[in-house]
Amino acid sequence: MVVFRINKRSGVATYLQIVRQVEQALRMGALEAGDRLPTAAQVAADTKVNPNTTLKAYRELERAGLAEVRQGAGTFITRSLAPAQEGPVSPLRTSLAAWMDEARSQGLSGEEVTTLFRAAHAAVFPSETDR
Repeated sequence: MVVFRINKRSGVATYLQIVRQVEQALRMGALEAGDRLPTAAQVAADTKVNPNTTLKAYRELERAGLAEVRQGAGTFITRSLAPAQEGPVSPLRTSLAAWMDEARSQGLSGEEVTTLFRAAHAAVFPSETDR
């Protein structure tokens, strides 16, 4: 599941921020073919954007061949943008996976690891409103 973060001061249209975040999640392997995207209403509630903005982003993803709308079922990812796993794995991804394994071996739950990661991420990449 992708969690959208909208920066209203970025100068980038909100629908494009959603598109780019889905594309990034596809590149990172966080979303894969067959995954269901949150509904427009869910995104609107989480991000305080108009549901039509999310629908516009989803239409753009569909136009790009990355998603498809299944009537009554939702919007689903149709293909991945992640690099093929045949070649060498990214050293950063390997390090992050090792860190997560260490966190699990230390007794942290998945939710605790996510909280810790988000805190570290926020310290290194402060949001525009924190600057």
